[in-house]
Amino acid sequence: MRVGEICNREVVYVEQGASVGAAARMMREHHVGDLVVVEVDEAPRRPIGILTDRDLVVSALAQDPEDIARLLVGDLVSRTLVTITEETDMSEALRLMRVHGIRRLPVIGAGDELVGLLTFDDVVECLAEQLSDLALISTSQRRREEKLRP
Repeated sequence: MRVGEICNREVVYVEQGASVGAAARMMREHHVGDLVVVEVDEAPRRPIGILTDRDLVVSALAQDPEDIARLLVGDLVSRTLVTITEETDMSEALRLMRVHGIRRLPVIGAGDELVGLLTFDDVVECLAEQLSDLALISTSQRRREEKLRP
């Protein structure tokens, strides 16, 4: 299965020059725990990092209260970002998540533009659906047999 088949296409993103407070409000408004950080005024949107709710708690709230108001998203986000393409096989995506110890992978298009986000939760949901389908095979087989040989 390819990443493009299950990734979330409605990605909430923020520019690196946005305030940390604005980013927190965006997370609350969109009910998400992360924002893909993009370069300011870059067209198309090119991802440069990910800001998580954990980043806000561990990095921003640990600052002096007066400094928090001046913090920008770009001050907190790591510049090391692992991305994948829509065509990437799920097994490779899982390998990258494991090797890098990450739960989110921005999905990029041919021009390095942001087209989606693959998360650990997306993968778990997909696998759960597949396991459910497998479980239904046994039930279906039993019912078929009961009809053929009552």
